[in-house]
Amino acid sequence: MSGGIFWLELLGSQDRSTFDCGVAELNTYFQSRVSQDVKRRYATCFVAIDKRDGTIAGYYTLSMASLSLSELPDGLAKRLPRYPQAPVARLGRLAVDLKFQGQKLGGSLLADAIYRVAQAEIAAYAIVVDAKDNRAVRFYEHFGFLKLAQDPKTLFLPIGTAIKSLGKK
Repeated sequence: MSGGIFWLELLGSQDRSTFDCGVAELNTYFQSRVSQDVKRRYATCFVAIDKRDGTIAGYYTLSMASLSLSELPDGLAKRLPRYPQAPVARLGRLAVDLKFQGQKLGGSLLADAIYRVAQAEIAAYAIVVDAKDNRAVRFYEHFGFLKLAQDPKTLFLPIGTAIKSLGKK
């Protein structure tokens, strides 16, 4: 993501101490634990930097995962190869600092994550997210994510569908 007032880069040595998205769990993770996940190769973290003053405006994490075909809606599962699991990318966390909320940065971060998954040399059928609350569920549904029957706060979006959708916007 470039242009506008933000640029996107991998998490490095940026100051994370003042980041506050209004959700204590997401703040604590970002301020004290994300570096361990990155170091252990459990997740990759991308940060949106405000071009004006260099502060972190938002972040998201990606990691690889799998999803049982039995968790997918029958119509989708029937069209996939008969492997027991489908490869997916997990959007582990996505948060925007309170100072930057309402500027559509969350949607831009989500689009960037989808684009990175689609461009990766390692295949992923879909992007999966575990929404923290009903507000987050509505956010992801707005972008076309579908609920899994077993857990209504776990949502997924096939990458092919996401790319078609992004092309229309």
